[in-house]
Amino acid sequence: MALSQKLLLRQSQSLVMTPQLMQAIKLLQLSNLDLVAYVDAELERNPLLERDDRDDATGFTLPAEGASDAAEDRALAADVAEERPDWLETRLEVSPDAIAERLDTDLANVFPDDHGAPAGEAAGLPPVDPWSTPSDRHAVSSDDYNLEAFVAEERSLAALLGDQLGLAVIDPGLRLIGQALIDEIDEAGYMRASLEAVASRLGAPLEQVEDALAILQTFEPTGIAARDLADCLAIQLRERGRLDAVMRTLIGHLDLVARRDMSGLKRLCGIGDEDLAERLRLLRTLDPKPGSAFGSAPIHPVVPDVVVRAAPDGSWRIELNTDTLPRVLVNQSYYSKVARRSKGEDRTYLSECLQTANWLVKSLDQRARTILKVATEIVRQQDAFLAHGVAHLRPLNLKTVAEAIAMHESTVSRVTSNKYMATPRGVFELKYFFTASIASSEGGEAHSAEAVRHRIKALIDAETPDDVLSDDTLVKMLRDSGIDIARRTVAKYREALRIPSSVQRRREKQAVAAC
Repeated sequence: MALSQKLLLRQSQSLVMTPQLMQAIKLLQLSNLDLVAYVDAELERNPLLERDDRDDATGFTLPAEGASDAAEDRALAADVAEERPDWLETRLEVSPDAIAERLDTDLANVFPDDHGAPAGEAAGLPPVDPWSTPSDRHAVSSDDYNLEAFVAEERSLAALLGDQLGLAVIDPGLRLIGQALIDEIDEAGYMRASLEAVASRLGAPLEQVEDALAILQTFEPTGIAARDLADCLAIQLRERGRLDAVMRTLIGHLDLVARRDMSGLKRLCGIGDEDLAERLRLLRTLDPKPGSAFGSAPIHPVVPDVVVRAAPDGSWRIELNTDTLPRVLVNQSYYSKVARRSKGEDRTYLSECLQTANWLVKSLDQRARTILKVATEIVRQQDAFLAHGVAHLRPLNLKTVAEAIAMHESTVSRVTSNKYMATPRGVFELKYFFTASIASSEGGEAHSAEAVRHRIKALIDAETPDDVLSDDTLVKMLRDSGIDIARRTVAKYREALRIPSSVQRRREKQAVAAC
């Protein structure tokens, strides 16, 4: 066979992961907080990008099928402006003169000195407004008013214990050990570190470390620096003068207390029903986490990416939350001005910055449109949930949404990660609406796993102490209502809801009834 050279023309398709495509995929799966941080970094790096701080921006909505003209855009903007409540435009404007007239007081004579002039003027200083705070006097304008400046700083647990240590301990060495132990106390108020490790690190005797720990355990809040739960409860009982032999037995068998094993507790303690019930009530008044009220991290509310509202015609209106969308602009005029005077590497750098800026703006716009498109399909699929509640949540998977909007499942998965939707039923993560399906025992439409969990919880909440439902009973009741489910699935859902077994629930209800 002779070897020869030939020219062949072949046409094929391939997906090339360009840097711009990788950037678009990365932006798609970022949460709103991560997206803001990413855009801020790009604003610092790229001189052609600038933030769009215009206040007249309206909400982002999907365009209707077909081309939308300027008249439709103006009508949409007018609808948004009409829906804006009047109180957003309200301003409270009260001048000091108006306040003086209401109080019938001359502001110039407030806090006069011996000669009748204000104290500041008598000292040769400029007049001071008595109605202003120190922060207001140094403010540039009223726009700099910050309400958070008046909020008291939350005191941490370490600071509270450190203040008490300074008053209780005089010896510098013992105070140093006590401060080291304070640093080892966790958020719940427990001393989890090994005393031997602390003594080895500080080069101090173990007995001195134990003495420092004993001093810390006398501080407020009561029960702090305990080694475990039993130790924490014992410290609080000792402070109240209630730590007797019976209470030591109870806190030494907390597993029986958790299981409501009344017969076993009575046998160990040697007391009757009334005395045991009274001591259990005392245990419930104790704080198992004495440090949880100090230095806790502030709770940040979830900011939804999509807002769903009911429309007057009975449909649902889906909008993107513009507060979570960073808006950037490409400064074309600056690029044109600088590019005319640039040569060589500078011109290449500016071209790369312009290309990166344009791709970022395009990626942000594509991200917003994709999120809105996926959210719209989710709302369409879960219309019954929005109207009637979680019991009507339909089983849904990524493939169904992806086929409906002509996208890939991986794209839908990225969109629904770390994104939240505000609905009349509350704020939910987009992943919440994707649940497995459970077949119907009557051959009808399948049931959502989340709806079945809700049904199980409702049945258990409605049970009485005399009629506690076992897992087998729950299976029978669910099958009678048309849900084909196995006993192990019911047990799995019950444990996921952190609901104890029927034996434990019966003991708890009987103990509550006895108390």
